[in-house]
Amino acid sequence: MSSFVFISSSPLTPNSKYLKPLPMPTNFTHTTDAGNTLNLTVYGAEKFGDQPCVVYLHGFKGFKDWGFVPYAGRYFAERGFTFVTFNFSHNGIGDDPLVISELDKFEKNTFSLEVAEAKEVYRLCAHTDFFGAYLNLHKIGVIGHSRGGGIALLSGESTPEISAVATWAAVSTYDRYDKKTRQAWHKRGHGEVVNGRTGEVYRLGMDLLEDIEKRSKNSLNILDAARRMEKPLLLLHGEKDVTVPYYEAEQLNIYAPPATTEMRLIPDTGHTFGAVHPFEQTTPQLEQLLEASSDFFDQHLR
Repeated sequence: MSSFVFISSSPLTPNSKYLKPLPMPTNFTHTTDAGNTLNLTVYGAEKFGDQPCVVYLHGFKGFKDWGFVPYAGRYFAERGFTFVTFNFSHNGIGDDPLVISELDKFEKNTFSLEVAEAKEVYRLCAHTDFFGAYLNLHKIGVIGHSRGGGIALLSGESTPEISAVATWAAVSTYDRYDKKTRQAWHKRGHGEVVNGRTGEVYRLGMDLLEDIEKRSKNSLNILDAARRMEKPLLLLHGEKDVTVPYYEAEQLNIYAPPATTEMRLIPDTGHTFGAVHPFEQTTPQLEQLLEASSDFFDQHLR
C-alpha cells in the first residue's frame, strides 16, 4: 500500500522568514477552444516563468476567490511558486466574483467539461506566453480540492505537462447518486442541490447525469486515474470530513502506485480545514495542509 501519515496537531506559528513584499495578484481572461470564458488569477513573481508553477482547481460550488484560496495563493507565492487559480466556465460565477449568479451555466456544467478546461489551462502555462512568459521553464504541479481533486487526478494523470499532483479532500468517484435520486432527476429533467451557506437551491442538468452514467466507469473513473498515476501524488484529507469522508482518500491510496504516493490525514478538521467563507483567519489545520503541500512541490518541482 502507498505510504500513510497521520499529521499530529500543532500550534499555529508565524512563518517570519517569508514576511516580505509580494507583487499584487494579476487577473486574466481566456476564451477556451469551446468558446467559454475562464477568469484566472495568478499569484507570484512579476515575471512568470522564473519559478515553478502550481495550478489550483476549485470544487463543487467553489470558485477561485472562495475562502482560503487567495490566502493559499499568497502562501505559495511567498515560497517562490507561481500559483494559478481560475473559475471553471460553468461554475456559476458571473460579474460578481463572490456570488453564484449564472444559474443557467451552473445547471449545464459537466465533469468532462472541467477536465477539458483544466488541460487547457495547463497548456496555457506550459506552451504559450499568455501569462507574460513561458512557464515551461520550470515544472508544473496541480492541486484540486474536493470535486476539483477528482479533476486534478483525471487531468493531471494524462497530461505530460503536469509533474506532480496533490489533492485536498478529494472525491474518489463521481458516481455518487443512488437509484431513487437518479429516477427523480430523470423524471423532473434536472437534479437539485442546496447551497448550505446561502440556502439557495441550484439545478443540476441532464448533461451532468448523462456524463456520470456514460463515463464514470471509463474516462471519468477517478480510481483508474489514480491507479495509472506515474507521477508523485499527495493525498491530504481532514480526519473529520463529513462532506467527503476520509475513506475516499483511503480508496485512492489503495489504487495509486505505492512507490510514488503518500496519504496524510489532518486531525480534528473537516472539509475546508477549519476555513470559512468569507475568509476570517487561518487555522492550524490549514497551515498544516499548506505546509505539507508546499514541501511536496518543493521536492518534486524544483
